Amino acid sequence: MQKDTFTLIARYNKSVNKKMNAVIKTLSPEEWKRELGGYFRSVRGLCSHLYICDFNWLKRFSGKRDFSVFKDELFGCEPYSFQDVIFDDMEEYLSKRPVLDEKIIAFTDELKDDDININWKYIDSHGVPHERNFGDLVFHSFNHDTFHRGMISLYLELLGRENDFSYFEIV
Repeated sequence: MQKDTFTLIARYNKSVNKKMNAVIKTLSPEEWKRELGGYFRSVRGLCSHLYICDFNWLKRFSGKRDFSVFKDELFGCEPYSFQDVIFDDMEEYLSKRPVLDEKIIAFTDELKDDDININWKYIDSHGVPHERNFGDLVFHSFNHDTFHRGMISLYLELLGRENDFSYFEIV
């Protein structure tokens, strides 16, 4: 893969997150928290999971080299626990998600082909060391978002909300 591919995927994620969040914004607080039966039991739980994973992957990627985006105060805190549900209030999520999406784009804008094409050693959230291709890890983090947006789409349908955020415009 080339750097431009990652920039395109980051912009895609931002665009479809914006469309998805426009539908999420129509939920009542009760619907936001309603348990719908999946592993991540609610739209709230899935949105928290997506945010946490994106944030935690970015924090992990900050150990690769000195990316200027990671000097932002947003990254001054420790990674979240993957079991956390961090957004009790839907409005808090809706205000923070676009900020994180911009940081993801800034990160991909700083990627170099040399970053993408090398193996990188890191330690996962369980303390287990790994060595993987850095570009593959970045791609995995983006693909993870797509997977869970599909789950959110299903939850929105169960809540009676039409949604189709599969098409995007580059933003």
